[in-house]
Amino acid sequence: MKPRGILPGQPVWTGLAVVGCLAGFLLGRQAARRVLPQGFGPNRLSSRWSLVRGVPLHALVAPGPAQGAGRLPVVLVHGLGMSSRYMAPLARCLSRDFAVAAPDLPGFGRSGDPDRTLTVPGMALALAGWMDAMGIRRAMLVGNSLGCEVLVELALQRPDLVARLVLQGPTPDPEHASAPRQVAQFLLTSLYERPSLLPLALAEYARTGLWRYLRTFLHMSRYRMAAGLPGVAAPSLIVVGARDYLVPRGWAERMARLMPRARLVFVPGAAHGMNYSHPEALRDASLPFLLEG
Repeated sequence: MKPRGILPGQPVWTGLAVVGCLAGFLLGRQAARRVLPQGFGPNRLSSRWSLVRGVPLHALVAPGPAQGAGRLPVVLVHGLGMSSRYMAPLARCLSRDFAVAAPDLPGFGRSGDPDRTLTVPGMALALAGWMDAMGIRRAMLVGNSLGCEVLVELALQRPDLVARLVLQGPTPDPEHASAPRQVAQFLLTSLYERPSLLPLALAEYARTGLWRYLRTFLHMSRYRMAAGLPGVAAPSLIVVGARDYLVPRGWAERMARLMPRARLVFVPGAAHGMNYSHPEALRDASLPFLLEG
């Protein structure tokens, strides 16, 4: 009899996940010491610092165009182990139409480290504190991967802050994919990303540190986003790349059914890191929705 809790092929997925993580962090230590290739640095974006519950939080911000005055700002929330630099290509695209801000969640990027690794509700609480500190009373929010979980939790904790949600590449619930399988599918999906994403990701992962990365990954993989989706009142757009093998199509469709005011869009040719690898395609997919706000 097969032991309970072991999925078919799970040892294979687990092995791939372990090898991928260890190799990534070893390479990341080298990448973090190098000067990042041209194009990683902010263009038209500037750094802004704020203090939230004693932790300094960094963000990249862009003021937006003069003709966009009066529109709500857009806040971009990065995925696991990443930072605002990962969101910078999308920030530059959206800054043609909106004021944009992309924070580094506590423990990631240039932000300070919290006393302990934050859970998904803890990250949502920190994001709400950052928005309060920045004077952002209400915004349209775009999340990638783990950032989608944080935004759903924010919409439940602080609906006053959330005008609209764009959930790009939302991580699946545990019943849709085991944690090791998610890692292996992420490695497969990475083959279809922009080549410069690899050195950026390795440098960011090394900066985060293996322990914080793994602890956050466990919090992410155990978070049951589906349970909270019916309670999200804000209009929402779910965006999935056609080559994003980390996000099962059935999961995306289930999300759209569970959310009271959700739409679902698939973007041809794009993978999981659409905000970095295909930012113009993500802007095109989300702009009409954002302009409604």
